[in-house]
Amino acid sequence: MESLYTQVNELIKSSKNIVVLQADNPDGDSLASALALESILGDLGKEVTMVCGIDMPAHLRYLSGWSRVQKDLPSKFDITILVDASTVTLLETLDNNGQLAWVKTKPLIILDHHAMTSGIPFAKITINNDSVSTGEVIYDLAKANNIPMSVEAMEYIAVSIMSDSLGLTTDATTSKSIRIIADLVDGGVSLSGLDDARRELMKRDPVLLPYKGQLLQRVEFYDNNSIAIITIPWKEIETYSSMYNPSMLALDDMRMTTGVRIAIAFKTYTTGRVTAKIRCNSDGAIAGLLAEHFGGGGHKFAAGFKANKVVDFIEFKKEVITKATELLKEIN
Repeated sequence: MESLYTQVNELIKSSKNIVVLQADNPDGDSLASALALESILGDLGKEVTMVCGIDMPAHLRYLSGWSRVQKDLPSKFDITILVDASTVTLLETLDNNGQLAWVKTKPLIILDHHAMTSGIPFAKITINNDSVSTGEVIYDLAKANNIPMSVEAMEYIAVSIMSDSLGLTTDATTSKSIRIIADLVDGGVSLSGLDDARRELMKRDPVLLPYKGQLLQRVEFYDNNSIAIITIPWKEIETYSSMYNPSMLALDDMRMTTGVRIAIAFKTYTTGRVTAKIRCNSDGAIAGLLAEHFGGGGHKFAAGFKANKVVDFIEFKKEVITKATELLKEIN
């Protein structure tokens, strides 16, 4: 891993204009990681452009700097650093508008924490481990290369870690994650400020509260209640996604239900496309394996996949349930 960190550092040193790219599913980790890199690389004298194929969701706009994320690549750049993703399917928007072809002409560095992914074959360097967040990977990269981090950069890294670990409470949180947070606090990051940021991330528009109730009423249970599933149709995606990811409104409550080992949220689109977000408890850590089976990726507690053309969703859902049941039996 140290050699990969060194290779990344050499590419950064030899580059002037750097694109920091997020996938089409931005969250607290990806945005905070992008902002942390912008701060770190900017202090090194680099010209940094943050790019995401879609608009930043409203619930992420509490993070100062979100408005600097643009939807188009700059006319000139030397390398691209993709954060919090390592599957090409998550770059669909750039692929559809032709900009992904431009990314392929430059060295691509991947910084991610979803170890179970199919990877991107045209990436020059991929750093992808089981850290709790991409912010943790960026912290390791900076430390390995003795790259200084401002308090601003450390705050973004802390937000990244606190976001994906739900305040250091998820199964993927390690003692290393906690030590990094301690180091960040020693560096000037305010614990109370971190908690304020975490709470701000959880805030939602009032209209989402009754909608969450509707979602939870539609939860389906399978395999003796070990599998919980919700299906979100396009009309609801269109109505609520700008305010909050509908899947995330329900997944945690589903996962925390007695007997549930794995929670799956499907989104269905008018084109026949289906996406799935998966969250697991420690006794059902099959998220990455399940996602990988259907062409996606992630780690054992959190993962996702996308099927671009599903003719019969009911049959497809049965297939996913069957595979999840098999995997749960295997880990027993």
